[in-house]
Amino acid sequence: MPAALPFTQSDRPSHRQGMTLGVLAFYSVIAITLLLALSLPFAADYVGADNDDIMRLVVVRDLLSGQSWFDTTQYRLGLEGGTQMHWSRLIDLPIANLISFFSMFFEQHQAEAIALAIWPVLLVVPVLFGMGLAAHRLGGTMAMHATLVLTSIFLVALNRFQPGSIDHHNVQLALIACIAAMLLDPKNRARDQAVAGLLAGLAIAIGAETTPLIGAVCLIVALRWLRHGAAMRDAAAAFGLSLALTVTLAFFATVAPAQYSQVTCDSLSYGFYALATLGGGVLFLTASLTSAWSFSGRLAALAGAGLVIAASVLVIAPACLGNPLDTLDPLLVTFWLSGVTEAQSAIAQFKLEPASIGIFYAPGLLAIVVCLWRIRRGQAVEAHAVVLGLLVVAFAITILQIRGAIFSNMLSALPLGYAIADLQRASRAQPKNIRIALAFIGLTLASVPACWAVAGALLPGPSQDTLKSGLSNGQERPSCSAAASITPLAAEPIGVVAGSSNLGAPILRYTGHRALAAPYHRNQGGMLTELHIGLSNPQQAEAFLRGAQVTLLAFCETDSQAHNIAKAEPGGLYADLFKGKVPAYLEPIPGTENARLRLYRVRPE
Repeated sequence: MPAALPFTQSDRPSHRQGMTLGVLAFYSVIAITLLLALSLPFAADYVGADNDDIMRLVVVRDLLSGQSWFDTTQYRLGLEGGTQMHWSRLIDLPIANLISFFSMFFEQHQAEAIALAIWPVLLVVPVLFGMGLAAHRLGGTMAMHATLVLTSIFLVALNRFQPGSIDHHNVQLALIACIAAMLLDPKNRARDQAVAGLLAGLAIAIGAETTPLIGAVCLIVALRWLRHGAAMRDAAAAFGLSLALTVTLAFFATVAPAQYSQVTCDSLSYGFYALATLGGGVLFLTASLTSAWSFSGRLAALAGAGLVIAASVLVIAPACLGNPLDTLDPLLVTFWLSGVTEAQSAIAQFKLEPASIGIFYAPGLLAIVVCLWRIRRGQAVEAHAVVLGLLVVAFAITILQIRGAIFSNMLSALPLGYAIADLQRASRAQPKNIRIALAFIGLTLASVPACWAVAGALLPGPSQDTLKSGLSNGQERPSCSAAASITPLAAEPIGVVAGSSNLGAPILRYTGHRALAAPYHRNQGGMLTELHIGLSNPQQAEAFLRGAQVTLLAFCETDSQAHNIAKAEPGGLYADLFKGKVPAYLEPIPGTENARLRLYRVRPE
């Protein structure tokens, strides 16, 4: 059966109009310039404001200081023995190399600042390349430019590409954008599908957040092979083989031999390695051996392959079918996870802040509607079906956890950019048609997540209250996580610091102490101990402090978690500290009594 191309001949863009180096450079320079201009003049620190950015720097520093490549334990986090982090060394490596390079010419903190400014803005280029190429393959030159404009606005408004943002989410966005471009290759070339398999393998290795999307990518390739048969043989086989080889290389390159048999659901482990290589290998064999069969024969072969993979999931990693955060202690859910925006469901976020729903869900939902409308009209059906598959999965993730919104918002630029280009073309053809002009303006604004954010911020409610609070609160005293607040801790003998989870990463960055708590689900023991310290009455809290060998206590008067703990237990230690009642076993560190971050020594018994 001949391959059904996603374009008609009239839709197919010419090569010379495609995603050229000049087009990529033009949009990249504009986006990077805007990112730097809108962030650097207002930056108070060279590290991103997110805890993950700070912790990533701590991890990279440890790697540069000689910690084993295969050892991802953060020994200064949590209870004695440390906490094994679930992050990939594949992200640590380029950041560490940049710091090492610039340290040959600058002092360490200057080298870090330069490296941390360069790394996130560099990732703008692959995102724009992937989105531009995908849009060109979907709808031609005008669609490409419209999509690149939307993507550039998305990147500038998103804090993940600002200087200092060194968490792995920006890399994941770049991988997903480029995978989409490869899947939309109108010729279904084995080369492009092999690249898609490689990128999918890297996405699995870097973080579990994209695993559902990568599963959708694999299903898309399999279903297209089912439809086209022999015409898709080489492409499907190349994807499967590339995926299996990439995950294999990443597994043996980043996982310690002692952990080869461990199954974890939040990082690359034997579970993801075995299932990804099995899935890729089965797809390779199925495509190689059965492509010449009839449609019903291919369907039976694919169904058999699916049953093998499903059975393997149940045998190898049944726990990974659920959310790794479902195993959290109820106390952590109440006092930590419930306050993490990216972990909220659509219902929870609507109850918490209804004005914010638009930014997370509107562009993705609108893009899904556009894809369905295109498919119904028979316009680039297969290409829109591919984009629709990715969007539906990303949107479903966002319904369960808001963290998926960055992927659905980015991918929404593909069908929406195409639709905007069509409306612009129609508006030029009928300049006096007000309805088309209004539709063009309306769709353009509705396609930009930042427009929904502005609209939500102007509505009465929590968003407006936060905005007013931010304008009225001065900065007379440094924030609790600022270097000036934590510096007094560095002068204390090395020990263990108890404090709210949001203080953990800054403490590790600015001092040599071990922090009991930081907002990472693998540090349940440390976070639970800190919660019990704050919730218990002063006498019981002392027992928890001494049991965890805590030598210092950091108390932030503006920390929301500390306020929630004090509200939940008015007789607890944190509630007493808010009232100014300091138990005898705590000695205030001079100079911090009136600071936002009050520091106390735990007196010896």
